[in-house]
Amino acid sequence: MTLLAALARRLLVVPPILLMASLLLFISVRVLPADPAGMSLPPTASADAIAAARRQMGLDRPLAAQYAIWLGRLVAGDLGRSVHLRRPVTALLAAAVPATIELAGLAMALAAGLGLAGGLLLFALRGEAAEMLADAGTTLLMSVPDFLWALLFILVFGVLLEAMPFTGRLGPALLQPGGTGFLLLDSLLAGDIAAFRSAARHMVLPAAALGIAFAPPIMRVLHASLIDVYCADHIRQARLRGLSPTRVLLCHALPNTARPVLKLMAVQFGLLLGGALLVEEIFAYPGMGALLVDALRNADLPVIQAVALAYCAVVLGIRALVAGLRLALDPRLRAR
Repeated sequence: MTLLAALARRLLVVPPILLMASLLLFISVRVLPADPAGMSLPPTASADAIAAARRQMGLDRPLAAQYAIWLGRLVAGDLGRSVHLRRPVTALLAAAVPATIELAGLAMALAAGLGLAGGLLLFALRGEAAEMLADAGTTLLMSVPDFLWALLFILVFGVLLEAMPFTGRLGPALLQPGGTGFLLLDSLLAGDIAAFRSAARHMVLPAAALGIAFAPPIMRVLHASLIDVYCADHIRQARLRGLSPTRVLLCHALPNTARPVLKLMAVQFGLLLGGALLVEEIFAYPGMGALLVDALRNADLPVIQAVALAYCAVVLGIRALVAGLRLALDPRLRAR
């Protein structure tokens, strides 16, 4: 089976998953103990005005009819209009999704770098007394959630040392460059070095909080994979040929650990993206997390549905990319 055929077969499951996710999301938000029609009107609104608002929103129709209408608009690219902000949901997502993906991507790169370095260190210390200390260190890191790292970094680097900004996405004196919504990329394309520097500084603390929290599992999987690989015949043959330990590690051992590490990173990215929603709220970072919290607070059903579905789509997209990379690195997976 060719690489494209194997990847296409795995991508075929994405639309049914999104369809099921949309159905579950639609039903879930409808059981919230809130009336979006009533919350969209002033507190002094009459019962007739609330009933008219419900008819305008389609909330007086059966759930099946509401879902069919919403799904049809979704396929056409119409995500509705925010009840609270009075703006198209598409415009809100266009600003929030790139911000979250940019932050999560930087955090994942940091987690991968720390995981690679930590896994190699654990492997280098195998059989020594320091291995137990290093293993205990990874356990300690795993026990601290990302939001505690966020609060600690704000206290130390933001309040005590005043070394890094810890609110927002850009300095107050700077204008956000237009373009893709990815601030680092847009500022570089616009040649605005000041905006790029400010955006990077604003992402350091939230990205570090997420990256440090999700690095230990990568360390452990890489460490265990290297131990297994070093028991293989091709590693023993490479040693018998007189290859240096560094070349054996980099050219023969590490490539064979890519499959389990990439699989873990695909799972980790979904968890990291979920953790980013809370970390964004702590750092007042204007991404999907802030948008979702505001929508939940105001029972803004169109925004809640759109953000949750966008989250599912991003996670599925990242896993599809990782699946393609794994298929390219390991031809044996194409036969499955």
